[in-house]
Amino acid sequence: MSEPILTTKDLRKSYGELEAVKGISFSVLRGEIFSLLGPNGAGKTTAISMLSCLLPPTGGTAEIGGYNITQNSLDVRKIIGVVPQEIALYEELTARQNLQFWGSMYNMSGKTLHKRIDEVLAQVNLEDRANDRISAFSGGMKRRINIAAGLLHKPQMLFMDEPTVGIDPQSRRRILDMVKELRDQGMTVLYTTHYMEEAEELSDRVGIMDHGKLIALGTQAELTKVVGQQETLRLHLGEGHLAEDHLGLFGDIHGVLSATALNGEMALSVTQAEEALPDVISKANAAALPIRSIDIEEPNLEAVFLHLTGRALRD
Repeated sequence: MSEPILTTKDLRKSYGELEAVKGISFSVLRGEIFSLLGPNGAGKTTAISMLSCLLPPTGGTAEIGGYNITQNSLDVRKIIGVVPQEIALYEELTARQNLQFWGSMYNMSGKTLHKRIDEVLAQVNLEDRANDRISAFSGGMKRRINIAAGLLHKPQMLFMDEPTVGIDPQSRRRILDMVKELRDQGMTVLYTTHYMEEAEELSDRVGIMDHGKLIALGTQAELTKVVGQQETLRLHLGEGHLAEDHLGLFGDIHGVLSATALNGEMALSVTQAEEALPDVISKANAAALPIRSIDIEEPNLEAVFLHLTGRALRD
């Protein structure tokens, strides 16, 4: 079993009376992808900012590679790479010029820096755009150059904070594949996201955050055991029907445990989907509620979050 590269103990951050991070404790093993999964405002970015030495913690401790994030912040910065949620690039400079600037921040120069820039540009599949200005890049391409900047100095651990927000599906696919390639090359990645499907695809282990707290931690198999054998009936309603208006319709059906609504869909948490399905359809027909399609889903991280908090991940 790998040893931890990162360990946090009761890490906290407050802004006056507002507690953004409320005493989280976890470890990240060398060579794994560890995801912090939670909705916007859960405290994920604040946690990353503390661990990358950008924000001082209010309390608690953390060590990365044996270095304390407050007492040895310069040593920590040398062994981590950071891919922030906001694009940290100069629009009027080329991709290569941006990487030269960020490389100089790590005291890299000359042939060593030039070679490393070529390597990371190839790694993010943008070597053919090296001399184009960032202002001409798509959002997804900017994200990939952002990642390249975080990899320049060959960090032992890479922090990636919501790296696929606001980009097209093709660019998102490339970034997810890149993250898995980094892990296969031995990189440790701490990845934050509010997309359940990303955490499921990428993660060796997942920490679920909500309202500043770490409410669950483990492999996907370990986490889904929390909800037992529950399944989800996902109802796709006809156009013009708000799922929120019909949440109470199925409450008296045997085996239906809870109901949530999001984006024209209704998700029913049930003990056995096949047994509940006929009664669900009958109730919907009696209420003249048009259902375009129904999906049956096995327990997943969305179900875990719903079980722990009583609401859908994207509520």
